Amino acid sequence: MKRSFSTTVNTNAVNVWLLISRVAIGAIMLTHGLPKLEKLMAGNVQFADPFGIGPTASLAITVFAEVGCSILLILGLATRFAAIPLMITMLVAIFYAHAADPFGKKELPAIFLLIFTGFLIIGAGKYSIDNLISRKSRSRY
Repeated sequence: MKRSFSTTVNTNAVNVWLLISRVAIGAIMLTHGLPKLEKLMAGNVQFADPFGIGPTASLAITVFAEVGCSILLILGLATRFAAIPLMITMLVAIFYAHAADPFGKKELPAIFLLIFTGFLIIGAGKYSIDNLISRKSRSRY
């Protein structure tokens, strides 16, 4: 019972949670990005243009975030970098794509935004390629 109310941080548990959440959230985001990749490859581009760069460029940037950055997230490679395009994509979803929709439609991108913000702040954790790279660079000096 005492452990249930403890405020000490178990770093091992945090690292396991970061691995689980990176893989799960990355995989879920891939399910949103892969259909967009297929749409882009087929040349069937009917997509929002929130920045005025054209629907094809907007779709390509979204595919980069939802597919490319999701894969990086799953691997734990350049995790903090990968979180930024994903966060921007979720902000666009909340404030542009679903601007006129009720909160229920904005809720999922808001949750994703919160999680990606956590990855930006905390990083990938111990079980990641980022950690392997960081350990190798520290051992050189």
